[in-house]
Amino acid sequence: MIEISDLSKAFTLHNQGGAVIPVMAGGALSVARGECVGLVGQSGAGKSTLMRMVYGNYLANGGAILVGGVDVARAAPREIIALRREVLGYVSQFLRVVPRVPTLQVVAEPLLVLGVARDEAEARAAALLARLNIPERLWALSPTTFSGGEQQRVNIARGFAHRYPVLLLDEPTASLDAANREVVLGLIEEAKAGGAAILGIFHDEAARERVCDRLVDVRAFTPKSDPVAA
Repeated sequence: MIEISDLSKAFTLHNQGGAVIPVMAGGALSVARGECVGLVGQSGAGKSTLMRMVYGNYLANGGAILVGGVDVARAAPREIIALRREVLGYVSQFLRVVPRVPTLQVVAEPLLVLGVARDEAEARAAALLARLNIPERLWALSPTTFSGGEQQRVNIARGFAHRYPVLLLDEPTASLDAANREVVLGLIEEAKAGGAAILGIFHDEAARERVCDRLVDVRAFTPKSDPVAA
């Protein structure tokens, strides 16, 4: 479901004389249906950059990123939007939602945009919120007022509301207590059993050992050249 080949990325620092910082060259990995691949490497090695390129937030400088047959590196914006709506889910570390939208609607939204009936979408959202221990009294409130841990769990519920064929997970168990960590790991295992291809960053070693089938060290894709002037 994910096929990455010869991927490269560099950042141009326009406020520092146009210096070019190469961060990735020759990146290659694959993730099959029902498989979870974990990205490892020291901080700054390019794990998050790679994830953002797969999601289409960062433009690759070269190479191919095939997700469900769509090359994200070359796709038009409308193709990436459709891919995100139907195929590619992303659970980031931070919840970004429109203020004043109730939590139940935030979680149900990925289903509603796919045309799922409101009752069905809200039932799925409610089940996930309950499973992730978000009290029902909070469901009618905006999650922008919640604690960091509660926001993270709402973000996870939203990411798992639609059964995406491909999932990107950025530290999904970070800062969670033992009970909620167990719930999230269970959701990941269920997604794998359902055939989802999962690419993730897990600093929690025990979680990584439990859900990841393979690890890819992104340091193998780090260019050896120093920054140069553009």
